[in-house]
Amino acid sequence: MESNDKQRKLDHRYLRMARIWAENSYCQRRQVGALVVKNKMIISDGYNGTPSGFENVCENEDGLTKPYVLHAEANAITKLARSSNNSDGATIYITASPCIECAKLIIQAGIKRVVYGEKYRLDDGIRLLERAGIEVVYMEVEQQAEKK
Repeated sequence: MESNDKQRKLDHRYLRMARIWAENSYCQRRQVGALVVKNKMIISDGYNGTPSGFENVCENEDGLTKPYVLHAEANAITKLARSSNNSDGATIYITASPCIECAKLIIQAGIKRVVYGEKYRLDDGIRLLERAGIEVVYMEVEQQAEKK
């Protein structure tokens, strides 16, 4: 098992990478990124956005998110279904805490750890993950600046 300090440094790095990956999102209201890591290898990635083949516009004319926009976690997990990888025992790094729908996907995907960097106003997704016995780690944004 990794030392706690070494694991914390890895968690910081992957979370920063997820934050950079979120910049790929075309969403105006909020950009979210997710990375799935297994055995120190990034096996999938995702950011929030519209399904493949749709226009890259996440919000309607009232500025509200369109109902068919996929969350970053959903994109990363469904991308795994099209690859030869599987997420059994993996860690998912998400720039924001998962909603309850994404929490259900995380549980079903066999992911065992969730590291996130921003608390959302609803915490039902986090509570569901904890109930399922998944390790949940919150890293405040200030904590993510790595000390050399």
